[in-house]
Amino acid sequence: MGAITLELKHKNYCSGKMVDWNEQQQNLLILDNLHVQYLQSRIKNMISGNIKDVSSTEIPLTCGIRLQTLNYIATIELGSRNMTVIVDTGSDLTWVQCQPCKSCYNQQDPVFDPSISPSYQKVLCNSSTCHALEFATGNSGVCSSSSPPDCNYFVSYGDGSYTRGELGREHLGLGKASVNDFIFGCGRNNKGLFGGVSGLMGLGRSDLSLVSQTSEIFGGLFSYCLPSTQDAGASGSLILGGNSSVFKNSTPITYTNMIPNPQLATFYILNLTGISIGGKQLQASGFAKGGILIDSGTVITRLPPSIYSALKAEFLKQFSGFPSAPGFSILDTCFNLSAYQEVNIPLVKMEFEGNAEMTVDVTGIVYFVKSDASQVCLALASLSYEDETGIIGNYQQKNQRVIYDTKNSQLGFAGEDCSSM
Repeated sequence: MGAITLELKHKNYCSGKMVDWNEQQQNLLILDNLHVQYLQSRIKNMISGNIKDVSSTEIPLTCGIRLQTLNYIATIELGSRNMTVIVDTGSDLTWVQCQPCKSCYNQQDPVFDPSISPSYQKVLCNSSTCHALEFATGNSGVCSSSSPPDCNYFVSYGDGSYTRGELGREHLGLGKASVNDFIFGCGRNNKGLFGGVSGLMGLGRSDLSLVSQTSEIFGGLFSYCLPSTQDAGASGSLILGGNSSVFKNSTPITYTNMIPNPQLATFYILNLTGISIGGKQLQASGFAKGGILIDSGTVITRLPPSIYSALKAEFLKQFSGFPSAPGFSILDTCFNLSAYQEVNIPLVKMEFEGNAEMTVDVTGIVYFVKSDASQVCLALASLSYEDETGIIGNYQQKNQRVIYDTKNSQLGFAGEDCSSM
């Protein structure tokens, strides 16, 4: 099948809520672009099997729009307090805002207060944990003036957002599972448009990431299913561990190898070998060159210019006869579909080394800017330069079971209705 029908009726698509918040949407997409620029800068600076049945736990995963973020959020328990955090595979350090706070943004949950938690401990600056900060965040740990000196951290995210504080250890609750002495950032000075979340969950590959810290419990395995809607009760899931019996995938899981790159060791990098639109294979020089990141913390997928140009041309060829509309922020291919009840959208498939593939859900192919469908855009964007690293964002990962097997360096894809949990 080369196309899928999209009904043009009011629907609260995650990352594309169809209400009059166009200016906010545009600002958030601008921030997403700055986040991508930060990742490219960080990459340049860094460059200058079978799943075992281990213990597992499942955590609900929802759209973050209600907290003014285009990312996906989950609730964890830190020192017996519930904290809502952004789920980010492109970051390593998990952090939350902490009291007393020198400078904090507004969050929905009460700010974590380590002084009333009997299980909280500060990390000392002469420890190996403090020394691990540079690899995990790109910034070395700094000794405080206290005696003995604590380990201070700093993480910036490229859009002007940052968190600064000290490393701590605390009891962490993840669904039905618990982790003692979990290392996290206790943020005393935090700035940026994180929405109303408490902080961020780092699911990268360094020693300080949640994945590495829980590897003895969950075997370095996790997966998620990102929902496409934010309707009441619509929740995807983050599963830590390799219990595939809880998956509800409708297509078989196909696996691809993660590309090893010692200079980019904290990222998940795949070999994108091709893309098809409506069954038509794209021809572009940018395939199978350098790898592409998969990142739950980036919203819109960015492709090298050679690939994006071929994709855009083929999409316009197959999705023809519709009136054009102005571009929106980073999205340059838009249509006025207000006169139509439904349209057929060409299927987009991403292909990876080892014959793995990811069929992009229809809600991840187009981005509704206007609630009356007068501005509907192709939901992918081009990088500025061919030598920049492509990124598969969360908008294109919706309604997929995406499986990360860090022990065997494999990543799997399967179709799954993520809103029916």
